[in-house]
Parts: sequence; structure tokens; C-alpha cells
Amino acid sequence: MAIKKRPVSPRQKMINLMYIVLLAMLALNISTEVLNGFSVVEESLNRTTANASSENEAIYGDFRHQMEANPEKVREWFEKATHVKNMSDSLYNFAQQLKEEIVRKADGADGNVHNIKNDDNIDAAGEVMLAPITGKGKKLFQAINAYRENILQYVTDPRQRKIISSNLSTKVPRKPNTLGKNWQEYMFENMPVAAAVTLLSKLQNDVRYAEGEVLHTLVSNIDMKDIRVNKLSAFVVPEKTTLYPGERFSANIVMAAVDTTQQPEIYVNGSRVNTRNGQYSFTAGGVGEHQFSGYILMHNTKGDVLRRNFLQKYTVIPVPGGATIAADLMNVLYAGYKNPMSVSVPGVPQNAVSLSMTGGSLSMVGPGRYVAVPSAVGHDVTFHVSARDGKQVRSFPPFTFHVRKLPDPTAYLSVGTDRFKGGWLMKGSLMGAHQLNAAIDDGILDIQFRVVSFSTVFYDNMGNAVQMTTSGASFSDRMREQFRHLSHGRRFYITEIKAVGPDGITRSLPGAMEVKVR
Repeated sequence: MAIKKRPVSPRQKMINLMYIVLLAMLALNISTEVLNGFSVVEESLNRTTANASSENEAIYGDFRHQMEANPEKVREWFEKATHVKNMSDSLYNFAQQLKEEIVRKADGADGNVHNIKNDDNIDAAGEVMLAPITGKGKKLFQAINAYRENILQYVTDPRQRKIISSNLSTKVPRKPNTLGKNWQEYMFENMPVAAAVTLLSKLQNDVRYAEGEVLHTLVSNIDMKDIRVNKLSAFVVPEKTTLYPGERFSANIVMAAVDTTQQPEIYVNGSRVNTRNGQYSFTAGGVGEHQFSGYILMHNTKGDVLRRNFLQKYTVIPVPGGATIAADLMNVLYAGYKNPMSVSVPGVPQNAVSLSMTGGSLSMVGPGRYVAVPSAVGHDVTFHVSARDGKQVRSFPPFTFHVRKLPDPTAYLSVGTDRFKGGWLMKGSLMGAHQLNAAIDDGILDIQFRVVSFSTVFYDNMGNAVQMTTSGASFSDRMREQFRHLSHGRRFYITEIKAVGPDGITRSLPGAMEVKVR
């Protein structure tokens, strides 16, 4: 039997219709929790942007001070920094202007960005950004693209270029609901005021981040870090300290570190010396021990006058009648290492002088020049010199040298042409360093060692130490991943370093290298 359908009363039809309308209104309504969430994000972005702006302004202040102190050195980088500031401020201020217009459109002429009343209004952002004639969305789209292309010209680090490009991207993602939309429609169509203001605040934050990365690059180019040097010393670098009577003494008098754009004032024995690049010379007097002293005056980047004293000793010896043999690098020899040696006899051509050795191996690399490799630490080696003078062969008294083990090397990272041995380091330079190196680098020796293992120690946000160990000289993938997460001001340590020198001895290097990310 068929079921007879019960007729619906007009009153019931009205109730059903009102229920459908209510469901539609609830679907369109934006929850208070979501709008409050935008408010929280907006406040966080504003704090981050304010901190970045403050740091950038401090760098600009350093630039201005450096420009006043040394315009020749700083002008090129100061002008670039000024250009970066102008175009960053332009986009930042345009975004701020759009935020204020959207809020005024929603709340009226007295609308306040920091106290939005109608934050759920979904029409205001569209009217300001997408209106057919007066809409400013396209102008913002073009401004972001132009800023991104200009700012990337100053960024060389590939990772930073990728981050900045992503932050300032104007590409519309491919989704079903974005088909046929341009960037400004995707960003601001039917967008609540709270969300539109937050999106523009994020743009301002991205601008200050990109600006800061470029400023740190420009700072490294003029080496503004040199204003933080806390130890400067005067040095006399003589060509040699043992002279014959009547021979000229020649030396370079320098202050470390040297700035080629300004010359120091040099005073020797109370009188100013007019020298070029610190070159100083005089004629040696009688036989015996001698010395001279003085001081250097130099202006630092703050305009203060720095004074550093120096004292140099030298010896004048009689003209010898016998052979001379010397280690080119030092007064001792190192076991297992190729020590360069020189031998000469006054009045005899170097190709007529011969050298032999006991206690190790000896090979000639040129007239009067040899390489000596002692066999063992603690066992002296003896050299014997002979010279062919016409048909006669003369022999000279033996020369004895002590044999020591090579000293421990110092670990370092290769940063361009420099050797970084600890302290502040740009994050881009850290990401460009792929391995740990070690060498004896004391101004006399420059001997490379091979790193066979080391550890890194990071600290998480709770202060807990996270140690990672790797075999070989290269940073592991886990270590490099930690590098990527390091922010400005964070630090880590490289420790437990083991290295092998040319003498075949494996050493555990003392101490640790501290790296602080700039």
C-alpha cells in the first residue's frame, strides 16, 4: 500500500527556510577565536619587526660614524647601505599606509591600526586593494617585485637568496580556489580586516629581515669588525738580526692589524721617522749586541690616538772565514718534517759547496739549499760541510742541531682567504665552510695537518648540551642542519679535535673553538 505524504503547513515551511538561512549565516561567520589569533600574530610580528629595525638602525649608525672617520674606505659601502635603506623604507611605509587605509575603511576616519573595532569586516580590504580604478593591490604587487629584484643584487649567499626570494614571492599557488585569480585577489579578496593587516605586517617584517641580511654583508665588506679589536701591538719585522760591520739593517715597523688607507706615525729613539709602508733601515756599527726602540701612533675608527711601544735587538758579528749553515725557519729541526736548510761559504760559489748529514735524511733542492728530515725526537743531528776551492777541497767543523717534535697545530675554518680561529662569524660564511682544518701558523711555520675526527657541542633552548661527533675533517649532515637553525647571537663549540701532521703523529688538540653567529 502506498504511503500518503503528509502535507507541510505554511508555518513549517517558514521554520525550515529560517533554519537554512541560519546555517548559511553560521557558515559565513568568522569565529572570535580566529580573529583573536590574528591579533596575537600581529603583535608578535610587530615586536620582531621593531627589534630588526632597531638592529638595522644601529648598523646604519656605525656606517655613518665610519664614514666620518674614514670616507675613503667606507664611501662605496655607505652609499650602497643608504640605497638599501631608502628602498626598504619606501616599501615598509607603503605597507603601513595600506594598513591604515584598510582600518579606516572598516572603522571610519578615526580608525586605529592598533585598536581595530570591525576586525571581521570582509569588504574593507577588497575596496582598498581591488577597486577597479583606485585599488592599490597591483601597485603593491609591482613594488614587492621591484624590491625583491633590487635587494637580491646585494645577497651572495645562495641560502639567504632562497629565503628572501621565498619571503617576498608574489606567485599564486595552484589550488582549485585560485584559478583565474591574480596575486592581489588571492591575498585580499573577502579577507577580514584582521587578516589583511597581519599579512601586511608580515611583509614589513620580511622587508626588515632582507634589509638586515644585506647590511651584515656590507659590514663584512668594509670590515667594520675592526672597531672591536681589543689588542693592538707594535712589531718590528727585520730582514735579519745578525749583521756584519757596515751592513745595513732593514726592517718593517708595523701595528697589527694594518689599515692600508692610513699610515701610522713612527718614532725611533725619540725622533719621527719618515718611512713608506713602515720601511726602516740604518747602517750597522761595531761588533756586539745592539738595540733600538720607539713607538707608533695611529688613529682608531673613533678618532682616538693609539700608542704602542716597540724594542728591537740585533747582533753585529765579524766577517767569518768559515762555512755558515742555518735552518731556514728556526734554530732547531723537527722530527719527521722536511726542514729547509741553507749552507754557504764566503768566497765560494754555492754550487761548489756540499753538505752531508747524520741522524736523518738529506736531499738537495737547489744550489746551497737542502731539505733535512731528522729520524727521531731528542736525538741531535750533525751536518758536515765541504767546499771545493779550485783543486782543493776544504772541510769545516760540524754543525749540530737539536731535534724536537712538531708543536700542536691550531684548528681553523677557511673563510675566503682568511683563517677563522674562533669568535664572531657571519652565518653565510659558516654555511660556506664545509670542513675543519688545522695548521701550525705562528708567523714562522705554516704546516698543514689533517683532521681525522672532531665533535661539535650545541645548546638547545633549554640550555642542554647536544654533542655530535664525526670522523674525518668534513662537517656531518646533522651538524650542517644545526648550523641552519642557528640564529644571530647563538654559539656552539668545536672540540675533541684529533689531527695528524706530516710527521705521522696523531695529536688531540687542547681546548675548543667557540663560534658565535653574527
